[in-house]
Amino acid sequence: MNKAIYSVITGSGSYIPENNIKNSDFLSHEFYEQNGEKIRKENSEIIDKFLEITTIEERRHVKEDLKTSDIAFFAAEKAIAAGRVDKEELDYIILAHNFGDVSQTNKQVDIVPTLAARVKEKLQIENPFCVAYDVPFGCPGWLQGLIQADYYIKSGDAKKILVVGAEILSRVSDPHDRDSMLYADGAGAVIVEAVESDTPVGIVGHKTRSDTLHHAKMLHMSPSNNPDYHNKDEYFLKMFGRKLYQYALEFVPPLIKKCLDDKNMHVSDIDKVLIHQANGKMDDAILERLFKLYDIKEVNIPQYTMPMTISWLGNTSVATLPTLWDLLMKNEIKSNELTPGKNIVFASVGAGMNINAVIYKIPR
Repeated sequence: MNKAIYSVITGSGSYIPENNIKNSDFLSHEFYEQNGEKIRKENSEIIDKFLEITTIEERRHVKEDLKTSDIAFFAAEKAIAAGRVDKEELDYIILAHNFGDVSQTNKQVDIVPTLAARVKEKLQIENPFCVAYDVPFGCPGWLQGLIQADYYIKSGDAKKILVVGAEILSRVSDPHDRDSMLYADGAGAVIVEAVESDTPVGIVGHKTRSDTLHHAKMLHMSPSNNPDYHNKDEYFLKMFGRKLYQYALEFVPPLIKKCLDDKNMHVSDIDKVLIHQANGKMDDAILERLFKLYDIKEVNIPQYTMPMTISWLGNTSVATLPTLWDLLMKNEIKSNELTPGKNIVFASVGAGMNINAVIYKIPR
């Protein structure tokens, strides 16, 4: 059989910030509805309900002196070391984010030069043919970067690519919005390399969809929910949570199924589903609906199918999937070892609205 070129992850790294923010740290906040009306419930009640809905108990925030390109560099450096690649041989650096280098004191988006260019500089890469660019694609950005890397490798244009996802959401979340408890900071990165194989390995399929006509504004930027907030011109990340939840349940499972169908695969062929860590209960519901599409009841879903980090890391947007992958590869999540030959599905959903999925076979 003739050998073909496949895209294989050969190294990974992540950066998990030191500041551990627990749910109890929000007890002193004043929360408002999006219409500016103050929420009259006790904060303890708000937090208990939040935990029930999202499963988030704590999250990580960066120190004041760090920016997104800094933590992206930390993760990238670890991935390069783990992959044992010469950084000068990288053909591309693809960096997914959504808010640029927002500082602690200035919320203005800073993306000139690109964060990928800044990471390339921090890595001290001299090779001018290592092309560095950013991908702003909502929470599915890192996975879309992985898909782009696969296209470059399959075309023969590249052999080694660094794909990074980094975000500091703590600086764009409204302290007066309950949703601020969702968001966290972090970074993850992988090295993707071209590998010749006579059987499918690495990235074996992917699918993406964008629903902008009726769903573009489910995630958007708006002023603080607090009508008396000191800076009316300061914008924060906002979402219509219930509508987003419904959208994800309706469209993510069929997108994953279509990805599998295109490769003549069944959900029973999949060993792990690595899904964007957006909301614990939402991810549970997505997995249940995915198996339901195959007439498999919830009680028959294999245990440990969907590893989770959201309870202690929160929602780090583009960083959730590469961080999850890195922790799994280092056996830091119990009962969820990734062993050679296993089939993995990555999936994500977020601002756009965008959804994507990747089927990945771990090399033997």
